[in-house]
Order: sequence, then C-alpha cells, then structure tokens
Amino acid sequence: MTTASAPVVVIAPDSFKGSLSAQEVAEAIGAGVRAAAPSAIVRLCPIADGGEGTLDALLHAGGEVRRLQVRGAAGILRDAAAGILSDGSAVIESAEIVGLTDPIGTAVTVENRSTLGIGDALLTLLDGGARRFLIALGGSSTNDGGIGMLVALGLKLYDADGKELEPVPAQLARLARVDVAGLDPRLNDIHIVAMSDVDNPLCGDEGATAIFGPQKGVTADQVKPLDALLGHFATLFEQASGRSAANSAGAGAAGGLGYALLMLGAEFQSGAQTVADYIGLDAALKDADWLITGEGRSDVQTLHGKAPFIAAQRARRAGVQTSLLSGGVDRAALGELQTSFAGCFSITFGPTTLDNAIANAAGLLKDSAEQMTRLWLSGR
Repeated sequence: MTTASAPVVVIAPDSFKGSLSAQEVAEAIGAGVRAAAPSAIVRLCPIADGGEGTLDALLHAGGEVRRLQVRGAAGILRDAAAGILSDGSAVIESAEIVGLTDPIGTAVTVENRSTLGIGDALLTLLDGGARRFLIALGGSSTNDGGIGMLVALGLKLYDADGKELEPVPAQLARLARVDVAGLDPRLNDIHIVAMSDVDNPLCGDEGATAIFGPQKGVTADQVKPLDALLGHFATLFEQASGRSAANSAGAGAAGGLGYALLMLGAEFQSGAQTVADYIGLDAALKDADWLITGEGRSDVQTLHGKAPFIAAQRARRAGVQTSLLSGGVDRAALGELQTSFAGCFSITFGPTTLDNAIANAAGLLKDSAEQMTRLWLSGR
C-alpha cells in the first residue's frame, strides 16, 4: 500500500451511453479525484462489457482504428470504425455497425433489419490479413439470427422455386433451402471471440426474440412469429451444415448474431473480462488503494457480468475496495449492489431532467468524484 499522502486511485468506468465515452467518464472522475487529492496517483482504465464503447476501450490499450464501408441495419452503405489491436486481433463492435442508436438503421422495421454489415466488416478485415477477431455483441438493433452476416460471407438462402432471398427475417417464411457451399473458406482458419454476457438460446421463451426483441421494436404480437422464423432458419441451416448451436448458451445474443457466430466456431467470452484483460486492469490495481467504477445506470443487472461488477471483482482479488459512481442508481437495488461496492453514488445533486444530466455529465461526475474522494480521504 502507498502512503496516505499519495493514494493510488484506479478509475475504470463504462461509458455513459448517449452522453460520454468511457474515456471521458474516466477523465472527469479523475479530475474530481485530483481536485480533492492533488498528490493522488490516478490510473485511468476505461472499460466496457461488449456493448457500445468496447472498441474504444480496447484501443485504449493499444491499437489503431480502421474505417470501413459496411451496410447498416437497413442495408444502406455507411462508414464505420473497427480496430486492429497491438497483438493483431481485429475488433468489430456490433453497436457501431447495426446499433440501436443509428437512426437510419432503425428507421426500418425490425423484421427488415439485417447484420450484413458485420459480414462486410469481417470480409474487409480478412482481406487485410486479420485472422483473430473480437466481436462485441451488445447494443445491436437486429433480430435476424445472423443471417445477414452469413449471407455477406457467402451463405445462400433460396425459396421453393430456387429464387434467392434477401437476408432479413421478413423473407424467412419463404425459405426452403440453405446453401453453405459458398461460405468463405478462410472462415475455417480464423479464431473468433464473441464478447457478451448473454447466455440465452436462439429461440423459445428465453430466446433472442422474446427477451431482447421488445427493446429493438418487436411488438408483443410479433414475438412468436419472429421466433418461429428464426427457428425455421436454424433447422435448415443446421441440416445443411451438419452442426448445431441453436440451444447453446449465447446463441440469443445480439438478436441471434451469437448463433451465427457459434455456427462459425466462435468462442464466447465475457465482454468485460476480455476488456479487463486487454487493458491490464489487474496490473493497474497492483498496490492501489481505491477503485472507482460506474456506468450510465446501475441496477441489479449490473451484478450479472456488467463492467462495474467485473472491475469490482478484480479489485476485491487485489485487496482494493471499490466505490460505484453512476449516472443513476436504482434505489431498490442498493441492498444487492452494496455487497460488491463500498458505497453507491449517483452524479445528480437534486431533482433534474435526464436531458440536463446528460448535457452536464462531465461536470457532475467531476464534482461528485471530488466529494466522494474527500469522504474517502477522511476515513483513511
């Protein structure tokens, strides 16, 4: 441990979605810590859990951005970022290509959205020499079972008359045959890590459509029909390929994109654990005195593999106490949250609107972190 005059504080927050990146959140918290403790050694370790911001968090550890031309969820060509890490791994973030926050992609109905752009990104990076891929699955707007990605990689979908079908769920009722012969042969020689904390199967009451479809725009009366369409595709795809993954843990991630990746031989890993390893969080926690983490909103789901929980677990193993500073904290979840965090704090100082909190998040984070640090110092 360091002396009280020079505390070592590790700051490892997730992004505040719609407001600040994880790096910006970490910098704002760091400014607050230094305001209260000018001599503090502050180590910034922005983190992510496989959703929006994962690419940025991984690149923070070393690498370069690659700008790609890919198709968005609506099939319209767009510019998107990917990354090549210092170890040569390529990073694809689903939220960057077919994300819920893309107004063009989400302007079409969910049964007409596709993951074609994920396949576009894979092919471009394959052409550039990448053979190891980290694919972050959180934050997607699609519910297509990964058929778009697979078609971009060479899969063919045919109706009973032999006519080729578009890779969107709305066309799957006509699907009679899946042809895997055209899949890019290079897929046999690559390693894919799918980053997600989701363990749902592809179909059923706990599947992609039933659990995650509503947040993407699936209405109550669409759940069973869309679920059945994905099941129909999976049956034909598995017959054609001789493999099976529809009931595997993670198949329901990202609207079934997880299923398609599993069928390509992907390995599933916790997004937050993978990011924590890449950014060297364990090394940053060595000899540290305190960890501050946070996210846009914390509730009981935080304890199910979200980035702040994984950071707190790492800190506990290192003998470092962790405090949570988030945009909002579910009061009903405090009892459970405080089993992992030494204090759970929100950035708001009084009644306010969400728009106001988002607009002033950096200043609110700094001021809250300063007050937290003053309290923490008084108890050292």
